[in-house]
Amino acid sequence: MIALEIVFWVAAGLIVFAWAGYPLLLAAWSALAGRDPAPDPVAVGEEPYVAFVVAAHREAPVIGARVANVRGLDWPADRLQLIVACDGSPDETARLAREAGADVVLELPWGGKVRAQDAAVRAADERATLVAFSDANAAWEPGALRELAGALREPQTGYACGQVSFAGGDGETNQEGLYWRYEMWVRSMESRLASVTGGNGAIYAVRREDYIEVDPVMGHDLSFPFNFVKRGRRAVYVPSARASEKMVPSLEGEAARKRRMMSHAWPIVLRGGLASPAGYPPRYALMVASHRLLRYASPFLHLVALAANVALVAAGAGTLYVVTLALQGALLLFALLGSLVPARPFLVARYYVLITGATAGGLWDYLRRGTPAGWDPPEGTR
Repeated sequence: MIALEIVFWVAAGLIVFAWAGYPLLLAAWSALAGRDPAPDPVAVGEEPYVAFVVAAHREAPVIGARVANVRGLDWPADRLQLIVACDGSPDETARLAREAGADVVLELPWGGKVRAQDAAVRAADERATLVAFSDANAAWEPGALRELAGALREPQTGYACGQVSFAGGDGETNQEGLYWRYEMWVRSMESRLASVTGGNGAIYAVRREDYIEVDPVMGHDLSFPFNFVKRGRRAVYVPSARASEKMVPSLEGEAARKRRMMSHAWPIVLRGGLASPAGYPPRYALMVASHRLLRYASPFLHLVALAANVALVAAGAGTLYVVTLALQGALLLFALLGSLVPARPFLVARYYVLITGATAGGLWDYLRRGTPAGWDPPEGTR
């Protein structure tokens, strides 16, 4: 009985810490550390030469707008090279990118987003000291590149990502926006105290000299920040660098997208070096363990807590365990009701259960058939 109680409380405690305790710890830690002044954006006349990379696969409906958005950035045209790397696109993406005014359009065999980005960096003008990356369906605010470049003037900073807001969606899918605001709050505190543990594919930039060619199944979002830290650089979040993306139009679609993302994240955890503390400063090692490893373990911790709770109730362990079992049942019931009743508590519970399940589903997909390097844009986001 005592062993079951220990198992239950450890599993439940780790779940609570991963989602609530860790952010509260960061908030207290950040308050004690005080505020660091935000880096100034690059001033007019001081702009370095930048290669701006957009990897695209079947993006004909949006590539023209993406090129126009980049051309509209507050940055001198003679110091910005726009490269569209078409990753085996079977449609008119390449032609439309050229017509819209991209400087370089690469027509590559289908090898995955990462390999398209690698090819774009190799093809960049030798004058480029910074490389910016974005998705084809994203839009940057005019001053976003100045903000990222300003952060990268810090000698120890090698990677800078910005803030993304999600456009569209209904009352069901806007829980992703709620989650993302929570995630950005956590990320801002990690950045202030050490470095971020995850990035964002819609808006980020690196020093060209620091660019890393990673395994093609391991996206930059998760593999870049910790690898930069292991190489003695900082990976920072710049909330003043803003972009927007269209939201996946259904919660089931969002869960499927996250499942695909996690099938790329699990190789980084299991064999890509994320889980290895070698090269991490102690503060950052705690962040990776709390924000990444515990978060990814949460579906399995839920199963352990539920199984131990059921066993404790069956063994007559007491009223407390009846209450905790009822709370776990309520979470699942609320998630079920979320598909029927569009009330915020039910929708949040449904989002949490589906996204937590997607984390486990991504692991299952990776273990069962591996992770293909090829990629497709999520339906409804173009």
